[in-house]
Amino acid sequence: MNSTRTHTGGTEQAKYAGLLWDAVIAADEHTAHDVVHAALDAGVSAESVLLDVIGAVQRRIGAEWAAAHISVAQEHAATAINERVIAALPARTGGTSVVHDRITVTCVDGEWHSLPARLLAETLTLRGFAVDYLGAQVPLPRLITHLHRTAPDTVALSSSIPVRLPTAHATITACQAAGVPVIAGGAAFGVDGRYARLLGAQAWAPDARAAADRLAEAPLPRPVGAPQPVDLLPHLADQEYSMVARSATALVAAVYEGLAESLPSMADYTELEREHTAADLAHIVDFLATALYVGDDDLFTGFLSWTVGILAARGVPTHALRAGLDLLAAELRDFPRASGLLAAGAAHLERLGA
Repeated sequence: MNSTRTHTGGTEQAKYAGLLWDAVIAADEHTAHDVVHAALDAGVSAESVLLDVIGAVQRRIGAEWAAAHISVAQEHAATAINERVIAALPARTGGTSVVHDRITVTCVDGEWHSLPARLLAETLTLRGFAVDYLGAQVPLPRLITHLHRTAPDTVALSSSIPVRLPTAHATITACQAAGVPVIAGGAAFGVDGRYARLLGAQAWAPDARAAADRLAEAPLPRPVGAPQPVDLLPHLADQEYSMVARSATALVAAVYEGLAESLPSMADYTELEREHTAADLAHIVDFLATALYVGDDDLFTGFLSWTVGILAARGVPTHALRAGLDLLAAELRDFPRASGLLAAGAAHLERLGA
């Protein structure tokens, strides 16, 4: 069976997505497989099952976790069931003739959200591409060795975590130096693909269907060499990103100590609450460093908006967030760009009422 781009109406897809949601949240893998087979029997294309049923459920899993409606354990269990359902699909859909280029689909090193890349790999296979799917957290040297061995026409690079953007940049540059163009996708690159363009990728796509469409149109142009990071990002010459990234552990420790002194309520924190506070501070520093790397206030303020929403969903007060920014600003007072980002973040929190 060669199911490619056509699919049935949204109502049918939504019905099966709802049934699949019920199954994965109940950790009922048997029923999850039955739902997917029923959708195929009803005429939903394999591509639509991947993207509009399984993909829709996976997006809902992320949203429900962020809203604190499901636990981390439930999120992991549901994702694992979806991965096994995807793995079983080829046995049902049959083989597809290879009529297009060879594509290496991979995640940035340090990126563990592999399901979006897996959905793209399966979609490209259905479309007739020869696909090498490498999965999550692929070390850059291993990726480059693979490119030299297999000579793909394109690397499809996936990342959901914005703090991996510096690593994504190194990956894009290394692929281009090996003569292989890159199409980037995933939430890390921005909803409009701004960071994919900033980091020099040959193309960007907002989702798997759009990526498959773009790659089917025409091959991406082969790169001739690769620009150095400072050529695309001249602000890196001030070394603020490098200095903040290298001192992240010390910054987190200093801000944590300052919070403990300025917020009496921390004396009553449980050990778990202390661990969460330290982890939150580490995220703040990581996102600050990444915003310094790409030179974009929006990346940092967007993270703060997300954090406020997460804390609100969990019933956690947000006053410590503003206090943390103030303490971090004091530590980085001699860093002009970092100080500007932190001031923008504080003003953003004030607008949010946090």
